[in-house]
Amino acid sequence: MLSQPGRRAVLRAASLGVTGAAAAGLSAACGSDRSASVSAAAPTTPPPGPARPVRSAQVAPAVPRRFSGQPVEIGHGPRDRPRVALTFHGNGEPAIARAVLAEAERAGARVTVLAIGNWLDAHPDMARRILDGGHELGNHTQRHLAINAMPEEEAYAEITGCAQRLKRLTGSIGTWFRPSQTQYATPLVQRLAQRAGYPHVLSYDVDSLDFTSPGAAAVIRTVTGTILAGSVVSLHFGYADTVDAMPPVLEELARRKLRAVTTTELLTP
Repeated sequence: MLSQPGRRAVLRAASLGVTGAAAAGLSAACGSDRSASVSAAAPTTPPPGPARPVRSAQVAPAVPRRFSGQPVEIGHGPRDRPRVALTFHGNGEPAIARAVLAEAERAGARVTVLAIGNWLDAHPDMARRILDGGHELGNHTQRHLAINAMPEEEAYAEITGCAQRLKRLTGSIGTWFRPSQTQYATPLVQRLAQRAGYPHVLSYDVDSLDFTSPGAAAVIRTVTGTILAGSVVSLHFGYADTVDAMPPVLEELARRKLRAVTTTELLTP
């Protein structure tokens, strides 16, 4: 059954442990994906003191994997295997992020999270939570600005800034890089990502549009109406609609015998 406003309120307040004004503001926690989801004025340096590296069952490789035969920018996986990748832009209220991960794990799904560096600065424990759940963690730039419009030096700093946070927290620069505020990277940004250590740029072929807060039913229709075997789906932490949409989406994938796996699993023969 599709979620109703009352259920959404329960997710915001009771299930997620958020009350009062904070609960009322959850749906706007990240802002639009087409604008800076994390303020550009936020600190770009790591918090003081040494960070404790992640110790988890899911350990990201020190160097991202190169997939032979795949283009520099990957938009989907093989269409002849019953797998899909649910990928999440990592930002927003951690309570909602934890709820999304819990829904995925309840269904036996594994996801790929492309985290914003400033978000990791503010919530370093989320790196541990993501990897401990068996999920992948990657790079979505340091401040979530329009990277394709940046000069070369600034764009490179956005990529390497987030990579440094990931390395400090997990021992790896992350398994994937996704450019911010765009579906496709320019040739320059692709080259900069490769220079930073990412063989591939991760795009997607299904845009859930959950960042527009269209309601859970619309998110469900968009994803289930366009997803195919091999699809890479763009989703976001920080939106209650996404939490509500997860169970029906995962149920429909199971009905179609499509397994939600990490992007690396999607591309691995």
